[in-house]
Order: sequence, then structure tokens, then C-alpha cells
Amino acid sequence: MEDSIANSATAAAANKPHDEAIKKDESQHQEEVQGGSNSNGESQQADTIEPEKAEPTTHEIAATKSPGAESLGKDYSIFGPMEKKFIVFVATMGAFFSPFTTQIYFPALTSIAQDLHVSNSKINLTMTTYMILQAIAPAFIGNLSDTAGRRPAYIVCFVVYIAADIALALQNNYVALLILRMVQSAGSSGTVAIANAIVADVATSAERGIYIGITSLATILAPSLGPILGGIISQYAGWKWIFWFLAILAGVFFIPMLLFMPETCRLIVGDGSVPPPKWNRSFTNHLKERQRLKEGLGPPDYAERDALAKKRGPLRFPNPLDTLVVASEKEGFFILFFAGIVYAGFYAIMSGMPSQLKEIYSFNDLKVGLMYLPISGGSIVAAFAQGKLVDWSFAREARKIGMPVQKRKQQDLSHFPIEKARLQVAAPMLLLATISTVIYGWILHYRVSVAGPIIMLFVQGFALVASTQCISILIVDINPGLAGTATAAFNLIRCLLGAGATALILPMTDKLGLGWSYTLIGGVYVLLSPMLWVVVRWGPGWRRERAEQEERKLGENEEREKEKREQGAGAEGV
Repeated sequence: MEDSIANSATAAAANKPHDEAIKKDESQHQEEVQGGSNSNGESQQADTIEPEKAEPTTHEIAATKSPGAESLGKDYSIFGPMEKKFIVFVATMGAFFSPFTTQIYFPALTSIAQDLHVSNSKINLTMTTYMILQAIAPAFIGNLSDTAGRRPAYIVCFVVYIAADIALALQNNYVALLILRMVQSAGSSGTVAIANAIVADVATSAERGIYIGITSLATILAPSLGPILGGIISQYAGWKWIFWFLAILAGVFFIPMLLFMPETCRLIVGDGSVPPPKWNRSFTNHLKERQRLKEGLGPPDYAERDALAKKRGPLRFPNPLDTLVVASEKEGFFILFFAGIVYAGFYAIMSGMPSQLKEIYSFNDLKVGLMYLPISGGSIVAAFAQGKLVDWSFAREARKIGMPVQKRKQQDLSHFPIEKARLQVAAPMLLLATISTVIYGWILHYRVSVAGPIIMLFVQGFALVASTQCISILIVDINPGLAGTATAAFNLIRCLLGAGATALILPMTDKLGLGWSYTLIGGVYVLLSPMLWVVVRWGPGWRRERAEQEERKLGENEEREKEKREQGAGAEGV
């Protein structure tokens, strides 16, 4: 491996003229695209009226068919199974920082409150504001990743995140902590939306369960490592070193990712075979192009890249309203609101644990951190079991309607009951989450042996990951081409409701007691569960209706553009 890297570096130095050749060929190609039609009056006139065209929305761009794999019957992605797993794993590790930053902070809450001379409720507000930004930021980052590409979005996220970590390690007062935690959240939270979007870039609906299972590693490792490391660092080095540790860890991950992670956004590189624009290139793209020139194959064909760029239009400031559109559609609202309520109940348990365990069992920061391990154990079991079960459910429903399953090609799901295929796997897990939440509350109420909370936290971790994994896949399935925006919509609902839960759980338990507080949360789950039945019953119809509306709108836009070109050609002739 070291020899190959050294050889690549040597080749890079030796073949500098090849870089100049690539740049020259690119510039010549751009000149041909822009000026090649000068002999054709109609084409020239069309160029002059191009700026007058209305910019397409993200939904309209996504609704158009890519000139890539689907229309030509090729494989959905050029990446092989091992390459897909590597890409998804790197994306998962990028998404790891958002939940990890949340979890590593939990064991230190009481210590921070004492050092800054504020109440536990005020320190919980730093969790609330963190989660508010965790809800809002992905709306911008998800939209940016769907239009500008995954790599530029990653760069923005990690630059903001590392800067916020360093500032948090240097601050000394509560107001600074409150504000900088929001900035930290804005940097880290967008990576979650990008990770699920990358899964949609490289994996079809028929195989998405396995790859979403890999992305679940972020939610598994965060509860496993975050609280333990947070407890150790807070106990032996002081809570400020938590932020130094996060800054160092993020830098160690970001530099290799920047060099080697390929661009996958289908509006940028299609099925992965289209050469990416300059800002989306990785070092590996650079090496591949040099290799082409060295072998005498010439520079890549930029025609398809230019076609995709023309379809995308100019780069625009990220529009968070696209996320609100996904969240406000009938099917999306029912799915996301119910899943957000389940997450809110889970966040209530997580944020209440430090003060409750210290009061009931007299735990220190380290022991509180260790109590998050059972959640991780349940999550690990869910990640390995649920992905295969989700793909099995898809294949089962496909057999019922006589549809062959093709894992390497994205199939038309307009008449496939994707809602039933996903939610029939999620429903039993949601029931388990409800029961375990209620039991957990009464175990704490009666102050039984610590074995009781350990068992219930394991069940909670299993049920939450198993159920929300299905919902994460479904929200991407019903919004093809908008994976980043759809995941951001999930984040928006989940984190806003979770922020409310973290702010309310301590006052609620003080007023109602632990048993009745968690019983109330379980009761809300039961009360809202018919929302999933509504999605299974009417979701396919709503999905087809939305697709027809988008097609009509695209047709109207194309007709208007055609009329403008004809008018321009007529004016030129006069």
C-alpha cells in the first residue's frame, strides 16, 4: 500500500504536463459547447434568451430523468458492492459526529452546571438549542448537497464544526456555551442528511436496507462511545477537554475524507461515471485522469457532465423551503411527525438519565456514561438484523404482485406498495418501544435494582434503531432525487420535537413523577399510531398524485421554454 502511494506521488510529480493538458481540453470543450452553435441562428438566439428562463426548483430538477443509468437500462451505479460499502461507511463515519457530539456531552452536564454556577435546567437548555439547530441546519445542507454535490456540503460542515469545537474549548461562561453549542450543531448535524443521501445515490430501493443498516453504525457507536469517553474526559481532564478531543478527532477524519471520498450526487456525476466538476473532485479523480492520459486514452468525455450542469442551472443559495415542502406533503407529514414523536420520547429518556441516575443510584460521571452502553448493545443487534429484514419485506411484497427484484437497477415504484413493505417491519418495533418506555419509568419510580434500567435501555436501543431505520428508508424511497432534502425534513421534525422533550422532561418528572411521565410518553405513541395505518392505506395514491403533478408542471415549463425559443428565433429572423 505504501509503495503504491509513493508511486502515485512520483507519477503526480512526473506528469505535471498532463494536468495542463486536462485543463486545456476542458477549456476547449467549454468553448465548443458555448460557441459551437454560432453558425446556427436559432441556437445562437436561444443562448441569448437563456438568462430569462425561470430557475428550476430542486423538486423540478429531481423530477427530470437523469441521462444516466435508468434511461439506458444500465446498472444504477458503477460502484461495485465493496466500493458501495466503503463509500457508505465513510459517509456513516461523517454522520457519526452529530449524535456523538450530543452523547459525549451528557455525562458532563452536572459538572458544567456546577463550574458555570447555573442550574441543571439551564444546562439542559444548551441541549435544547443544540437540537433546534440540529433540526434547522440540515434543511440548508441537505438542499446544498442535492444541488452543489455531497463533497462541497461536507467541506462546509466540517470547517464550521471544527472552528466551533475550538471556540467551545476556550470559552468560560454560560452565554458563550449556549451560542457556540448552536454553531457546533449547525456544523455537525448536516452530515446526517448527506449520509442517507449518499445511500440513495449508490443503492437501489431493493438493496437499501443493508446499506441503511451500515449508516445505523453512527447511531450505534455514538451511544456506545460518546457517554463513556465524555465521562472519562470530564472526570479526569475536565469537561473543556471534551471539545478539544472533538476538534482533533474531526480533523483526523476530515483530511483523508477530503482527499479520497468520491462525489456521488446523481445530479452531478449520474451513476458515477460522469467526471465531476472542479469543486467536486477528489484526489482519486485527479489520479484517474492522469492515468487515462498516461495510457493514451485522452481526457474524459465532458459532454454528459455539461448536460447535467445545464439541467441543474446556476448554483443557488440553499433553499430550506424545499425541506418544508417534503415535511408538509400529506404522506411525508404523517410519517415524519409520528417518527419525530418516538424520537422525542427517546431523547427525553437520554437527557433525563444523568440527573436521575445520580439521584437514584448515586452514580458519578463515569458510571452515568457506562449506563448508555445497553442502548448501544440493543442498537447493534437492530442494525445487523433489521437491514436484512427490510430487504426481505421488499422482496416479499414484490413477489405478491409478480414484480422481479433487480438489486442493481432502480425499479419503478409508482405501483409498488413501498409504504407497506417498510412499515410492516417497523410497527412491531414501535410497539416494543412503547412498552419499554412505560416499564422504564416505573422501574425508576420504584428505585429497583440497576439491572432493571439496564434491560429496558437495551430494549429501547433495539426498538428505536429498528423502527426508525425503516422510516429513514421510506422517506428516501418516496422522494427520489431528493434524498438529502428528505433526510433533512426528518431531522427537522425529529430534532424540533426532541428539543421540546429535553426541555420538558425534568419539569415534567418533578410535577408528575417518573412513572407517570414515561407512561404519558408511551400513551402518546399509542394515540398517534393510527397515522402509520393512514400512510399504508392512502400513501401509494398520494405518491402517484404527486408524481403526476410534477410531470404536468415540468411539461408546462418545457412548453414555455419552447415558446420563448420560437419567439426569439422569429425576432432574429426579422
